[in-house]
Amino acid sequence: MTQARTDPRHARAAKGEVLIDVESVTKTFSNRDGEPPVLDHVSFSVHEGEIVALLGRSGSGKSTLLRCVAGLLQPTSGSVRHRGRTVEGPNPGTAMVFQSFALMPWLTVRQNVELGLEAKGIGRAERREKAERVIDIIGLDGFEDAYPKEISGGMRQRVGFARALVVEPEVLLMDEPFSALDVLTAENLRGELLELWGSEAFPVESIVIVTHNIEEAVLLADRIVILGSNPGRVRLEVPVDLPRPRDRHAPAFGRLVNRIYEVMTGRLPAEVVAPMLATPASVPLPRATVDGLSGFAELLSDAGPQPVAEIADRLSFEMGELLPVLDALELLGFAEVDAGTVALTDTGRTFASADIQASKRIFALAVLQHAPLVRLIAGAVAKEVDSTVKGRYFRDELNRSFSETEAQVQLEIASDWGRYAEQFSFDVDHDEFVADPDRDRVLVEGGE
Repeated sequence: MTQARTDPRHARAAKGEVLIDVESVTKTFSNRDGEPPVLDHVSFSVHEGEIVALLGRSGSGKSTLLRCVAGLLQPTSGSVRHRGRTVEGPNPGTAMVFQSFALMPWLTVRQNVELGLEAKGIGRAERREKAERVIDIIGLDGFEDAYPKEISGGMRQRVGFARALVVEPEVLLMDEPFSALDVLTAENLRGELLELWGSEAFPVESIVIVTHNIEEAVLLADRIVILGSNPGRVRLEVPVDLPRPRDRHAPAFGRLVNRIYEVMTGRLPAEVVAPMLATPASVPLPRATVDGLSGFAELLSDAGPQPVAEIADRLSFEMGELLPVLDALELLGFAEVDAGTVALTDTGRTFASADIQASKRIFALAVLQHAPLVRLIAGAVAKEVDSTVKGRYFRDELNRSFSETEAQVQLEIASDWGRYAEQFSFDVDHDEFVADPDRDRVLVEGGE
């Protein structure tokens, strides 16, 4: 990994002018009374010369919040201001890097980089000059005339960086930019981002990065805004006063990671927890596979309460990778998490030690009791004469509270969990959820 030199802007971050001011932003995707908002009165600011990380679990609304900052979404209430002016459309002071690269496959690297300039009406010669300068800065030399399908994922994300940087934004917005990459490529790009951040040639005053990865946030950011979930609210802002370059193995780095983890796994006081409604959107499914949560439960089955940080270190996992698994075990009643320590419940120990068929029965009862989306789909297909329901029905329901992308992710998780529980499967060709013929047997045996 390329290490960044000490960045002089870090020292004066607190003195920098406010570029972005988010004030009491609330965002809902539904007009139904009682539907919980995705974001609830979120406030924070971004100063010149700092990297701010928005850190949160699935359901915290961090990507929705970033799109509000970019002006791609308008808040239901509250405001986003750029240099004191309310943002009512695309934010002129920002440019965005997406998780999925979002490149035009029919355009070359250079043409993709030039897109934003073309939209601004900049002439061909000036577009080419600016694009080639950024292509050089970002390390894409030699790939100018290649198409996206010809280059690696890391190179495609570099194109995304270059496309954002070429318009010379004051604030670079990054939505989980490394999560679609393999571990080594992601690590390399993080290092290169920090090297660019410390460079005089970098045309950006501030960076806001969305992540679910605690180590990534501590490695990159000067300040971390931790968001709670359902709805998304600011739980805590944490300054990161560690000098750059940062050492993941340093005791101070580990202590800060552990502190943030305890905040993210702790419980909000009862007086600030919104009532939860029994709707699919009120309890989003964590991004955990059945194999992942089953395997982790087995690791815990022979031990008492364990600090999650120690487990992550022992398994060489980043704690951010374990959060969805822990969320899933806790949601299903298989584990309890308190102040950074996890322990299986009695049901969790039974689930972890059971044979395959018994574990399926335990899992089926748990998901139908604790996962409203799985329960909704299972109930819907059971009521239909032909035991099928179109996927679009559930997408329409989820789109009231989730973005289109997250709604699809929720359906994919529900399909995985429902299939393992032998309640339903998903027919991709016909976009249909189909009831499992053995669903009643599983539940009857599970209740014995």
